[in-house]
Amino acid sequence: MRQLVLSTVAAAACLISLGATAQVNPLQMVDAFEATNGKFEGFRRSGAKGICAMGEFIGSADGLALSTSSAFSGKPVPVIVRFSVGGATPKAADNGKGQRNLALQFNLPGGETWQMGNINAPIFGASSPEQMLGRVQSLRPDAETKKPDADKVKAFADANPEVLLQGKYFAAQPVPASFAAQNYWGVHAFAFVNAKGDKQFGKWIFEPTGGVQGLTDDEAKAKGATFLFDDLRARVKAGQVASNFNLELA
Repeated sequence: MRQLVLSTVAAAACLISLGATAQVNPLQMVDAFEATNGKFEGFRRSGAKGICAMGEFIGSADGLALSTSSAFSGKPVPVIVRFSVGGATPKAADNGKGQRNLALQFNLPGGETWQMGNINAPIFGASSPEQMLGRVQSLRPDAETKKPDADKVKAFADANPEVLLQGKYFAAQPVPASFAAQNYWGVHAFAFVNAKGDKQFGKWIFEPTGGVQGLTDDEAKAKGATFLFDDLRARVKAGQVASNFNLELA
């Protein structure tokens, strides 16, 4: 794999709180999330606790060799950014180990839109939509005990060991100190086509210009369960939120 630094994105002042592939029906996936995690009206079924910012992307000249997209014109492109905590509850704790999400929408000239989802781990929680659905279903609480059936959870994990890899990764990492101080890896690969018609697949990797920052267990406990939003607002106000957009080529 090789990596190119293509741009920097910076979040600006305005902050607001805000599918599966064809093999799995999207409604089926949403129903599974609701049955397992509960239903919180007015919130997303995954990454429910989140906050948005407005920013801009300035593509580097390196991107022009890969793609004819206007994103690499060298001019600022408006971007909507959503940071979120993994999980279905809007009351998820900010000071726990686990997934943080970075969703982006590029609003390009001519009405073109790019949308992408990214997470702070180089590995996803399942290797296919079917496996993700099965994992969520295996964690569904029993009607009487209100807890997942340990035997079902183990049986599915034994048959699908990939679903445990992401949890092991997070367990070995410190609690993130900030939404803005994490690496984020693209969940999806994208095809880039240049002026010659050559196609190159790649995945985005976002690296904060200020470096990755984590907390010790004692620091995380002292921060409390709701510090991430205020931290992001303070960093944006101070002009400290920016990331290098790198592309890892297949």
